[in-house]
Amino acid sequence: MNRLQQFQKIAIAEGFSWIALLITMVLKYQFELIWPNKIVGWIHGILFIAYCLYLAQFFFTKQFSFGKSLILFIASFIPFGTFWAEKKYLRMQA
Repeated sequence: MNRLQQFQKIAIAEGFSWIALLITMVLKYQFELIWPNKIVGWIHGILFIAYCLYLAQFFFTKQFSFGKSLILFIASFIPFGTFWAEKKYLRMQA
């Protein structure tokens, strides 16, 4: 598996962890179940950092332009953005 394929998988995993984080936020604030949110929060944080590190690696090795890198970075903050980014920007290169 090459680095781009790894980045694709990280992007999808980060998107799913974001959804899981939303679900555990409901558990935390509606039902006072704190631990699921802590666990999923850590997982989501690690995946977000991995996404950003992969993105930085592609940018600094000049495989991605500044514009593409900026779009991919912004997509990581938008709900379901990494799913869209993976499909539109990462899948077409694999």
